[in-house]
Amino acid sequence: MMTHTGRLAPWALVLLFTLASGLAQAAVEASVDRTRIALGDSLQLVVSATEDDEDLSSVNLDALLRDWEVLSRSTRSNTTIVNGKRSHQRQLHMEITPRRMGTLTIPALQVGARATREVVIEVGQPPKIDPGAENVLFEASVDRETVYVQGQLILTLRLQQAVNLDGRSISDLELPGAFVVPLEQKSFQRQVDGRPWLVHEVRYAIFPEQSGSLTIPAQSFSARESVPRRSVFDTNRGRLIRLYSEALEIEVLPRPAEFTGNTWLPARNIVLEEEWSADPGPLRAGESVTRSIRLRGEGLQGAQLPPVLLQPVDGIKHYPDQPSISDTEISSGLLGSRTDSVAIVPTRAGSIELPAIEVPWWDTEARVMRTASIPARTLQVAAANSASTYSPGDVAAPASQQPTGPVQPESPLLWQLLALVCGLGWLLTAGLWWHSRRNSDVGVEEPIARISPRAAYKSLIAACAADQAQQARRQLILWVSALCNDPGVTTLEQASAVLADEELATELRALETALYGQDHPAWRGDRLRAVVERLQRQHTGGQRQRAEALTLYPTA
Repeated sequence: MMTHTGRLAPWALVLLFTLASGLAQAAVEASVDRTRIALGDSLQLVVSATEDDEDLSSVNLDALLRDWEVLSRSTRSNTTIVNGKRSHQRQLHMEITPRRMGTLTIPALQVGARATREVVIEVGQPPKIDPGAENVLFEASVDRETVYVQGQLILTLRLQQAVNLDGRSISDLELPGAFVVPLEQKSFQRQVDGRPWLVHEVRYAIFPEQSGSLTIPAQSFSARESVPRRSVFDTNRGRLIRLYSEALEIEVLPRPAEFTGNTWLPARNIVLEEEWSADPGPLRAGESVTRSIRLRGEGLQGAQLPPVLLQPVDGIKHYPDQPSISDTEISSGLLGSRTDSVAIVPTRAGSIELPAIEVPWWDTEARVMRTASIPARTLQVAAANSASTYSPGDVAAPASQQPTGPVQPESPLLWQLLALVCGLGWLLTAGLWWHSRRNSDVGVEEPIARISPRAAYKSLIAACAADQAQQARRQLILWVSALCNDPGVTTLEQASAVLADEELATELRALETALYGQDHPAWRGDRLRAVVERLQRQHTGGQRQRAEALTLYPTA
């Protein structure tokens, strides 16, 4: 596998190692729940071993204890059997706290014959809390005061408590002008002037959908202070605590004029890599090999990443597969991933050059345009085997299907038998098809009918914002089907007919032209997005009016 990044930085090396570990599981590894903490905070350190002969109880912690204090320590084990293959994993869980501020290192820990990799932790100033003023604190903070449109903003709601609480509740985050992705919640201990605090963090990844000003409204927290009960009949409840965070105002920057790429990609980093199913060196004409192009963006959703479009190459035929799109949570937020795989079949012998692949993106930290690329590659293609013949329009047939000698005339009886068998096979296939259609018409619900209209709408808006024509086409069909509760909507024409909106029909024709027209013009999703937002408001407003009418004018 070859990897190419837009820039090379120390944190990028750590990221690449993390990505590589997902492909090849290490026998021993160390992981933490956070890489930035304050002095006095606790940190969860997990040492995992996948080999049966690794004894985690014998891990030497002398190097760790120089900068860290171990608060608690426990071991866990897990055994799974999949398809007859047994795998065993053991873990050492430690809660640790730093002894000083600065850039600290969790050193490599030796586990048997193997060792973990070092982990770098940034330890900042201790938090300023007046222990005598409050027992419960609730606040909201963001990782930046300005963010680019469609870029990632991390919102953290932090609850700090020095007393026991019951029935804790935090309000739901509603941001009409942004796409919100809940992240994993974290809990840890904190020492302030010798007083212990329990800290809970609820985090969100927010992607603003338009430039200007984004207001994050005040969030509320409620709970009751725990009080000891004198008997089972004691109904005394502790005092009610209700706190509010401050509202936050975020400046959303527009797409800069310096960015000249087709797809707007505001990210912390972009990684572009390729992987081959086999060594492409000894290829022969007519043989195929699969090339996978993987695009990863830190601070982006997988749906925002564009497809990698391969340029036509003389002597090469491309057979693309369905893309794979996913999101992974990392310490800095979301890591979006998109993999496009294509089968490559050379149609002639000789040297064939595959052009370079370039993906422009915008560095949100340095505020400059960068390009992730895979350099050009030259394939040396040998002539096809003499036992097979190859036509540029088709993949070479196996040698067992090629004629090996003079063709002898067949008898008429043989042809009659073959015709009879083919006819019976055709009748059987038609009967099975009719039976399957009959069953599918009776009570079989399509998966598309179970998709939430709001979720489909959000995915469609994200695809339009990222100028992804193919993804927008698919998500629009899903949205219309969910909006109208009609699983029979499977094409753009049906979606247009169901909503019967002339402006939508015009934009769908433009989308079809961009996808399947001969000139393949660049597609921008802002106009379709505006139409979809209007239709969504109309539909939501109509539902609200109908609900109010039922409430105001009930019938017997």
